[in-house]
Amino acid sequence: MTALRPFRFGIQASNAATRQEWVSLAQRAESNGYDVLTMPDHFGDQLAPVPALMTAADATTKLRIGALVWDNDYKHPVVLAKELATMDLLSEGRIEIGIGAGWMISDYEQAGMPYDSPKVRIDRFIEGMAIIKGAMGPDTFSHTGEHYTITDYNGLPKPVQGPCPPILIGGGGKRVLSYAAREADIIGINGTMTAGVVGPEAIATMTAEAVDEKVAIVHAAAGDRMAQIEMNVRAFLVKVTNDRIASMDAISGMLGVQRAFMEESPFALVGTTEQIIDDLLARREKWGFSYIIVGADDVDPFAPVVAALAGK
Repeated sequence: MTALRPFRFGIQASNAATRQEWVSLAQRAESNGYDVLTMPDHFGDQLAPVPALMTAADATTKLRIGALVWDNDYKHPVVLAKELATMDLLSEGRIEIGIGAGWMISDYEQAGMPYDSPKVRIDRFIEGMAIIKGAMGPDTFSHTGEHYTITDYNGLPKPVQGPCPPILIGGGGKRVLSYAAREADIIGINGTMTAGVVGPEAIATMTAEAVDEKVAIVHAAAGDRMAQIEMNVRAFLVKVTNDRIASMDAISGMLGVQRAFMEESPFALVGTTEQIIDDLLARREKWGFSYIIVGADDVDPFAPVVAALAGK
């Protein structure tokens, strides 16, 4: 049995109407005990992650920053590596590198980029990760692969968190989870997003039984590395309420799932503060999830849970 890690918490935010609104969110997250502010990396109605995350870092003193997750296809890995290293330097070592192969088909269609097969996107992502690590390493490096060729490149500046800031890889399928188990510091367990949209197919892979299978893949591939890995989940269905059953039934009805999904899935946190604390403790014991991310709207309602569990 791998020793249980202490809890830490993050919020996932995407938008604000003004600078002050964004700064206030970051400062409230920090004052409420959240460890990290993350952002999605999509082309729709959201702030651009690099300037927004740096603004959040500038407005706080301890809050860590990162994307959940950068899409490898949207930027050449040399460009992304330079941006990430610069962000780590300017935030004084507060970045986490969340990165993935890309999944949201609408981004690709709107931008006119080819939506290649999962195999090709994952191949490219694995090469991209090798390049990011190489660029952040101490020396000049070269890379010759199917998708990228890098020649005598020394990425500068170097990150404060050497040799590389913590890497978070999120995945829902066997290949990405197995790769993450071998290479990542943090593994985010996701639904399976093969359809390219969040719909019934993805929700069907967010059940407790599906998570059992995903976590088993990680353990099998990680072996002795498991003790070094932090397990993460982004809870999408969060509601702090005194009426757990009614709230679960209402959300279940909207999703077209049974209440058991809401009761058992780590992607759902519904109930009183005490009930949610009990669920998180049980899920850490069962699956190892100690790094929990909730939404921007949860920053204040969920704060009592953070206060009770962060660092414990």
